[in-house]
Amino acid sequence: QVQLVESGGGLVQAGGSLRLSCTASEGINNFDNMGWYRQAPGKQRELVADIARRGATNYADSVKGRFTISRDNAKNTVYLQMNSLKPEDTAVYYCKATKWVLYSAREYWGQGTQVTVSS
Repeated sequence: QVQLVESGGGLVQAGGSLRLSCTASEGINNFDNMGWYRQAPGKQRELVADIARRGATNYADSVKGRFTISRDNAKNTVYLQMNSLKPEDTAVYYCKATKWVLYSAREYWGQGTQVTVSS
């Protein structure tokens, strides 16, 4: 069973930075896409950023220019560098890995890491 372990969350003041890490139990090149999602209290889980196997990236409009997703295949790890953090970035951040098998997507989720941005 695939395991994803997130780390790097915490409490930071507005304007500060954090780097989240997501380490997979198998090579991340096995996955077609890896992404970061977040869920704030009372809100739906939303995509923050994702990165395809060949490196193409995609960002939510709310984080463009502030967050950067990257991958280190040798370490089986995907990162989310978050700069210029705002209170509205406060949420639980989840890592997701997607693997397409025939015509169905298999999704794997981490347990989440809390990010709290104080004003």
